[in-house]
Amino acid sequence: MTIRLTWKRVMSAGLLLAGAGLLFAWSGLMQVSASSGHWRVTDWFLHWAMRNSVRTYAAVQAPRDVTTDAGLVSAAGHFRQACQVCHGAPGVRPSPVMQAATPSAPDLARTADEWSDRELFWIIRHGVKFTAMPAWPAADRNDEVRRMVAFVRLLPRMTAAQYRTLTQVDEETAVADVRPGLLSTCATCHGADGRGRGQPDIPVIAGQKPGYLLAALRDYADGSRSGAVMQAAAAALTIREMKALADHYAALPGLSEKALSDRSLPGTGIASRQLPACLSCHAPGKAAPILTGQKPEYVAARLRQWQGEPTIIDARKSSATMAVIARRIPAEEIDGLSATFRAAGDAPTAR
Repeated sequence: MTIRLTWKRVMSAGLLLAGAGLLFAWSGLMQVSASSGHWRVTDWFLHWAMRNSVRTYAAVQAPRDVTTDAGLVSAAGHFRQACQVCHGAPGVRPSPVMQAATPSAPDLARTADEWSDRELFWIIRHGVKFTAMPAWPAADRNDEVRRMVAFVRLLPRMTAAQYRTLTQVDEETAVADVRPGLLSTCATCHGADGRGRGQPDIPVIAGQKPGYLLAALRDYADGSRSGAVMQAAAAALTIREMKALADHYAALPGLSEKALSDRSLPGTGIASRQLPACLSCHAPGKAAPILTGQKPEYVAARLRQWQGEPTIIDARKSSATMAVIARRIPAEEIDGLSATFRAAGDAPTAR
């Protein structure tokens, strides 16, 4: 018997199959438990589709500069806090609870080399659907993603001792209203002295105004200030702990308020660009944070991050005060301006 195919019959068959699929899903018989795992062919197909998708979108969406090895301490600290539980780390096993997920998180020490830098950037930045891999929580902080790409790239060749050096600092100081071990967690990135362990992306917070530090922690905790590393760190803090930590680091020797020359760029601004003088806010007795003595690399990076991507028109960028001001600073003046603040301070060299 010959069955003649017509558009009507093809469409009817398609509707029948779709209806059967919806009926099966509605019945509740579809097995969705993680303990049941996938059929081998299903696992292969999903992984194959994921790799193809990552390759395609990384080629289109990932920027050219996707990695930087300046700032491994902050990347390692975030990895220990947010990623180690699933992926494990050199000398550290992943949580057996998280490994019971379907699919389980891969051991990056074995699989990182299977991906290009741009593919790693895309995965870290955007995450992967139908897995436990989340997107980077701070969508505008590609600088943090670049540092994480560099860190992940090193994992296959990193020893347990090297990982401990990056992620652990012994800090036994007891601080009232701060739970045991919390100060050591902060010191992982900021150092016991609050000077950022010599890392260009970690600011000197020793000697900073306690009110500013407290406000920053609160803003990170509620998501109004962008930064995945600090958002994750601040989210677990109580208000009392935030205040105690702010007071502790503010009391350490480090930054100090110093007057700058009114004839410097921070003192004059640029009237033709409607750029106000930095000293209008960042001067002794003013409410803004202390910048004298701050790392010039950190200040310059923050200004460039506030300026935003050059491919995005101004009207679509942030209207926050510092973002608007930063966009008025000529690109060629940023490094010199940042160096002026550092030279004006008397903070000891960051360690």
